[in-house]
Amino acid sequence: MLLKRSVPKIRWKSWVKPWQSVDWLLFCLPIAISIFGGMMILSTELKQPVTDWWWHWMVAAIGVVIALFLSRTRYEILMQWHWVTYALTNFSLIAVMIAGTSAKGAQRWISIAGFNVQPSEFAKVGMIITLAALLHRRSADSIEGVFRVLAITSIPWGLVFLQPDLATSLVFGAIVLGMLYWANANPGWLILMISPVVAAILFSISWPLAEPIVLFKGLSFGPLAFGPLGLIWSVAMAIVGWRTLPWHRFSFGAISAWSLNILGGELGIFAWNHILKDYQKKRLNVFIDPDHDPLGAGYHLIQSRIAIGGGEIWGWGLFKGPMTQLNFVPEQHTDFIFSAVGEEFGFFGCLVVLFVFCLICLRLLHIAQTAKDNFGSLLAIGVFSMIMFQVIVNVGMTVGLAPVAGIPLPWMSYGRSAMLTNFISLGIVESVANFRQRQKYY
Repeated sequence: MLLKRSVPKIRWKSWVKPWQSVDWLLFCLPIAISIFGGMMILSTELKQPVTDWWWHWMVAAIGVVIALFLSRTRYEILMQWHWVTYALTNFSLIAVMIAGTSAKGAQRWISIAGFNVQPSEFAKVGMIITLAALLHRRSADSIEGVFRVLAITSIPWGLVFLQPDLATSLVFGAIVLGMLYWANANPGWLILMISPVVAAILFSISWPLAEPIVLFKGLSFGPLAFGPLGLIWSVAMAIVGWRTLPWHRFSFGAISAWSLNILGGELGIFAWNHILKDYQKKRLNVFIDPDHDPLGAGYHLIQSRIAIGGGEIWGWGLFKGPMTQLNFVPEQHTDFIFSAVGEEFGFFGCLVVLFVFCLICLRLLHIAQTAKDNFGSLLAIGVFSMIMFQVIVNVGMTVGLAPVAGIPLPWMSYGRSAMLTNFISLGIVESVANFRQRQKYY
């Protein structure tokens, strides 16, 4: 009895109490995905002379510690420092353009203490914080509010695009659209925002009934500019503009929407001829016809589809996939890690992975709906938009449903900057969950 009294009791509740309202399901699922991702990276590097799969788990462990710390910190502090966050985001993107290292035709990394850091990955979190603070103070239910968000986003987006990093710039667009929708922006306005991109694609479908009219060098009207699908799309967007934009006088809204899509078509042609890099053009071409260059730009996609199809229902088993073990799929440990899952665990394994990502997104939505203020809700929805878009595009490109865009699969693809970014985002959302009002029914 004396010994029992002399030994102090370990008060486990005092250790757990600071995290008692954390969404542990949301916290544990990414950890499980990270562990599984490390196993798949090991499988892709099993027959290679140099392996670095263990970095995946090491960086994930660091990310878990950071996420736990952030979940304990009140997220409201971020709103007070959002302009500092925005400035640091732009500064890092400018620094990588001045003193960054180049690889595969792009200058996206900067060396810090011997490690290559990708600032554009951390810029995603910076933009989520900045936009959440702006939309918390002024919602997007007015055109002025939307333009303000677009103006703030244009600087880091432009810096990322100039690296060039088209994949991350697309993620930026998904984040902005998701957060604007959550901040009460009119859905018609969001459609008009992405309509020039669609117009650029539709206008590129030639119409052999007309000859091109060259106005000046680099800009022409004709089969590439006025395809029938592009015209139909422009008229449809004019109707959307007329119905949703507040400029009803003289049908200014309809005219503006129509002109925006015509201009988008012409800018798309100009960008294709003068801005996009050769490797970016090849990625778009092979998406339409991978067999056009089966040993070049289409090789990734063809081998990825063969690997996934070869797994059939149950797969070959861990470390037994022939395409994976013989290194037929290039860059499989990064952008094409899902093809290793499909080959070694089959259709069933793919469904399990997608189900886990669906659970993660559902928990993010739940936190966004139950947050105690708009700032926390917008933070959660920004992270939700980022994760959901990356999963859809990455899985889509491995099976041929999306162009090869170089977007990693969250918590699974090898990438130290991307891994830390995902866990930092997770920690911020967990802070929103930890400091929200206690829900009686969960």
